[in-house]
Amino acid sequence: MTRFFRFALSLILATPFCLALYAQRGGHDAQAGPADEAPDGFSPGELRKFAALEPIDTHTHAFQNAPVFQAMLNRLHLHIVDICVVDDHSEFQKDLAAQRGLALEVVHGSEGHASLCTTFDPYEFRDAGFADAAVRQINQDFDGGAIAVKIWKNIGMELQDANGHYVLPDDPVFEPIYKDIAAHHKTLIAHVADPDSLWQPPNPASPDYSYYTEHPEWYMYQKSNPASKQAILRARDHLLEQNPDLRVVGAHLGSMEADFADIGRHLDRYPNFAVDLAARMPYVMKQPRARIIAFMTKYQDRLVYATDLDLEPDANPADAVKEWEKTYARDWRFFATTGMVETESHQKVRGLGLPQPVLKKLYHDNAARWFPGILKN
Repeated sequence: MTRFFRFALSLILATPFCLALYAQRGGHDAQAGPADEAPDGFSPGELRKFAALEPIDTHTHAFQNAPVFQAMLNRLHLHIVDICVVDDHSEFQKDLAAQRGLALEVVHGSEGHASLCTTFDPYEFRDAGFADAAVRQINQDFDGGAIAVKIWKNIGMELQDANGHYVLPDDPVFEPIYKDIAAHHKTLIAHVADPDSLWQPPNPASPDYSYYTEHPEWYMYQKSNPASKQAILRARDHLLEQNPDLRVVGAHLGSMEADFADIGRHLDRYPNFAVDLAARMPYVMKQPRARIIAFMTKYQDRLVYATDLDLEPDANPADAVKEWEKTYARDWRFFATTGMVETESHQKVRGLGLPQPVLKKLYHDNAARWFPGILKN
């Protein structure tokens, strides 16, 4: 046997040993994690860098304690705020106790990666002792580890008093609840109002067209004498003024997604107010690039990363995980790189390439500040 063939044979025989040794010594493919897999169209490195910031998603709805989901939280070093809302249009969300029970299963199974945002049933607002009962229930949830309370758009867009007037977020009936949240140093997530298009004639070009065609119950344009969006947001502003010690995170860019200058004016005026980005990335992505970079730089302490992703009780958790990871990878590419990103309307936009300190605030620090306790569960 020639020297060449003896050398080649020795390499072949040694290969399994070398590969095993490489894995034991921490080769980049040895550990299961973001380095191994990535959603279609994205690189493993993008999710690795995302995970390195210990990211926090402050707006999710997860109601399955599925192993594949919990594995994703661990793999991405991801913390989430798991939010409950009461919605009488949804069979599942009508029952707050059952919904909260499923959310707590996710929280308790997450090994510290998930925290509960509770709520109360606003449809009971006419009942005697409503506020007292809501406060008792919320305080029980605080004792159980809840870090926040959610108010939802049915306040302002659905509830009506005995005279047929829409009940707004600053109605005195809710004030004891806000005072109690502030007294416990917890956070109020306020989803009040919706995008402008829900008060406008149907427009297939709107980013929200598919939403209000699938959920006509929230399409205010077709309702008789609805509360105007401006009136609902003025009531939210009044809530902020009346409760300066209450930390409020305005969900979905505070429902001011069409006017970033207006968002800025509110952040300047109300030091107790921040906004999350949940489900409003199409509006962020369509802003002129230099303008949105300037906005995110100026308000880098007041913008909280969030998605509005969900895992419903009857969903396929493996499919949901793919969707969650795809969303995180896309958002990371847009915020952290100057690569091209495809929007939901299939347009290409260039990423912002935000500096690392701004990314750290967006993905981690701001959530830890606006949601105290999220990293202690």
